[in-house]
Amino acid sequence: MYRTHNLGELNIKNIGEEVELSGWVQKIRNLGSMIFIDLRDEFGITQVVINDEELQKQAKNLNTESCIHIFGKVVERASKNLKIPTGEIEVVVSKLEVLGECKSVLPFELNTDGEVREDLRLEYRFLDLRNDKLHKNILLRSKILKALRDKMDELGFPEIQTPILANSSPEGARDYLVPSRLNPGEFYALPQAPQQFKQLLMVSGFDKYFQIAPCFRDEDPRADRAPGEFYQLDFEMSFATQEDVFKVIEEVMTYIYTKFTDWKVCEAPFIRIPYREAMEKYGIDKPDLRNPLIIQDVTLAFANTEFNAFKGKIIKMIRLPKGASQGRKFFDNMTEFAVNECGAKGLAWSKLEETGEFTGGIAKFITKDVAKDLTSKYNVNLGDAVVFIADEKLETTQKIAGLVRIELGKRLELIEKNVYKFCFIVDFPMYELAEDEDGNEKIDFCHNPFSMPQGELEALNTMNPLDILAYQYDLVCNGYEVASGAVRNHNPEIMVKAFEIAGYSEEDVKNRFGALYNAFQYGTPPHAGAAPGIDRMVMLIADSQNIREVIAFPKNKKARDLLMRAPSKVSEQQLKDVHIACITQEEKK
Repeated sequence: MYRTHNLGELNIKNIGEEVELSGWVQKIRNLGSMIFIDLRDEFGITQVVINDEELQKQAKNLNTESCIHIFGKVVERASKNLKIPTGEIEVVVSKLEVLGECKSVLPFELNTDGEVREDLRLEYRFLDLRNDKLHKNILLRSKILKALRDKMDELGFPEIQTPILANSSPEGARDYLVPSRLNPGEFYALPQAPQQFKQLLMVSGFDKYFQIAPCFRDEDPRADRAPGEFYQLDFEMSFATQEDVFKVIEEVMTYIYTKFTDWKVCEAPFIRIPYREAMEKYGIDKPDLRNPLIIQDVTLAFANTEFNAFKGKIIKMIRLPKGASQGRKFFDNMTEFAVNECGAKGLAWSKLEETGEFTGGIAKFITKDVAKDLTSKYNVNLGDAVVFIADEKLETTQKIAGLVRIELGKRLELIEKNVYKFCFIVDFPMYELAEDEDGNEKIDFCHNPFSMPQGELEALNTMNPLDILAYQYDLVCNGYEVASGAVRNHNPEIMVKAFEIAGYSEEDVKNRFGALYNAFQYGTPPHAGAAPGIDRMVMLIADSQNIREVIAFPKNKKARDLLMRAPSKVSEQQLKDVHIACITQEEKK
């Protein structure tokens, strides 16, 4: 046995006891006649003191972050530190053993506020994980996972694992392919999500299902998206509607966020916002409702304008309420942001003075008729400032306005603090325009290709594809998409027609989704589900701005694992085993 107590457990009641402790040397203070060591493990810090001359010789050779084991007696500290649980006691060492020596020079300092290059931290992740905040994030993640499993069990969901080696399917990102040794020239794909498997489980007669599912997508990383792999709470329900799924999500999210934070959590039922309304009001389909600013369309108000930048354009306006408006320099800086960061051609602004006149910016182009419209129809009040965004294309105008809204909320410190605000984004378009490999426009799925279109087969046969809505939904929290789901398409005829509109033939559907297509011929129940993202959930609960801070061994911004040095080259024999030959860049040319 290496310890009788965890560090952080001892207190005044343990005085006089002989104990064994093990941990890492966090700090050494040599006062000559005695040496103090702050000994740390996962549970806390205990001060140990070395008086014995022979032991002091041993201690003088110790480096910080070495792992040691000590025997000693608990005594009362003369100089107490009430900031830590063990601050009233210390342990006088009678025996010291070095369990694991640490190099004298660390790649970076631990448990400091100093900035350390992230790639260096990831290369030495085993050291980085000793940092208190990061260490607690990983332990928090563990507790959240357990709580999720307990809650899903309480709600009657059995946990069922689905395969990791699966088939390739079009689900929005590039697949990771795995060559088959036993089947030359053929490949598995790591699942982007357990989509087909969970639907097949519903066909199999399971009433419900869940799992903590690993998902693999070859997509570019972001601060809120880990490259390569992520985890989600995947669940599915038979004989379920969209509202049934919402009730489960609301109960689970409210439970988890309330359990692990002291922030205010908005009460269920969460707000439902149609996709097109979200794009109009917030310029994004994952709005942060802590930001009170709203985007309004004022195109009609400027229908007869002489302002060239507005002529023939779609015009959006953001009203800054009295008290939040700023001077010219602020708006000059916001214009610079809009142009450099958002791709805008410019940013127009003005302010309604207490006198009732518009001043500053484009005030001279705000005629009496325009001013009347802005105050009567768009609620611009005395003391308010207004910001305008204009562009020829609706999507571009919405996008720029959305980014400007977010930045205004930050710079003006309008974001409500210490609160989680949830909403469901509903009624996503079934299809969108995308570009094919040759740069030509084509109809493609907007969200999940296995979703049920609203109006079902009649809508697919009679409506413009771009006007068809789907029973698809996202859960958004504080500006982050934290779950996605849909009512599933369980009818093979509707499935074939839906894929046909996106350019897939019935043979394509049979070949690529053969198991699902075949299963749907054998009495499929209506079913629906969703998949809250665990990484983002933990990130939000930990109040972190970087998803890599809640993953034990993440990849960097270039999708590289710097600790394990992956991806890496493999031997020629390994390639031969799986029937693969590598082509160099020169050979490609």
